[in-house]
Amino acid sequence: MDSPVALLNVAVDVARGAQPPPPEITVAARPAAALLTKLPALQLRAAIEAVIMSRSLDVGLQWMHDAGVLAALLPELEATVDFSQEAGRRHKDVWEHTKQVVVQSVPSPLIRWAALLHDVGKVPTREMLPDGKVTFHRHAEVGARMWDPIARRLGFDKTERHKIRFLVLHHLRANAYEPAWTDAAVRRFDHEMGEHLDDLLDLSRADVTSRRPGRRQEAVRNIHALKERILAIRELDARVPPLPPGLGNAIMQIFGLPPSKRIGDLRKLCEEAVERGELEERRDAAYYVEFLRDKI
Repeated sequence: MDSPVALLNVAVDVARGAQPPPPEITVAARPAAALLTKLPALQLRAAIEAVIMSRSLDVGLQWMHDAGVLAALLPELEATVDFSQEAGRRHKDVWEHTKQVVVQSVPSPLIRWAALLHDVGKVPTREMLPDGKVTFHRHAEVGARMWDPIARRLGFDKTERHKIRFLVLHHLRANAYEPAWTDAAVRRFDHEMGEHLDDLLDLSRADVTSRRPGRRQEAVRNIHALKERILAIRELDARVPPLPPGLGNAIMQIFGLPPSKRIGDLRKLCEEAVERGELEERRDAAYYVEFLRDKI
C-alpha cells in the first residue's frame, strides 16, 4: 500500500467486509496518505462515499483513521477522535458517537454525509464549566460553516452543499420536540424545514446513541409523534386555513386600501404572527384587522 489509490481501495474493501490489514502494515501505509490530496476531488469523494454506504462502514472509517487517511482528507473529522463529550466517559467520544450515527442512518448518501459531519462543530465550541459539565454552544451553526470548505474540497455541487449544510445546521431541532409545543410551533417547524423535513427526521432518529435502556426507542417515538402532529396540522389547515377567508377584503375595506401587493404583505404579517404564537388561529377577520391597526 505505497500509493494513495491503494489506500482508498483498502478503505472501501474493509468497509465492505474485508479483513483490515495487520496493524504494522496499516502504520507503514501512513506516508502514502499524505499524497491523497493530490488525487481528483471527485475520486476522493467517491471513495469516502463508498465507505459510508457499505455494511461495515464503522470498521472502514476506523481503518481510515488508523492509516492516516482521515487526517489527510477530513481533518475536521479527525479532530473528533478521542474528543470527549463528557469527562471520563469513553462511549461519549465524539468519534465513536459519529460512527454509530452513520451506521444508524438510512442508506441515503447525502444523509450519511450529514451524519458523518454533523458534530464537527463540537471541537471548536467545547467549553468545560466549573461544575464539570461540558457545553457545545452553537456547535450546529459552527459545524454548518465548517462544512462549506469541505464541500468545495470534495467537489459537491450547489444543491448537494445546500442540503447537507441545512441538515448539519438543523440536526438538533427535531430532538428538541416536546408534546407541549403549540400547533403554531409545530407548523412553524414544518415550514422552516420545508423540503428537508423527512431527511432531517431520519438524521434525528440516527443521532440518538444513548446506552440508557429505552432511551433510543423513546426518542424515536417522540420524533414519530412530531411527524404525526405535522401531518394532522397539515390536514386541518387544508380544510380550515389558520386565517379566515375574506381577510384581504376586510383589510381593504377597514383601511381604505386598493387591491395591491400590500394587502398580501399585511396578510403575511398575520400568518407570521400566528406561526410565532402571537395571534390565535381561526378567529374572525376583525381579530386580525385589529392586530394590523398599528402596522398600517
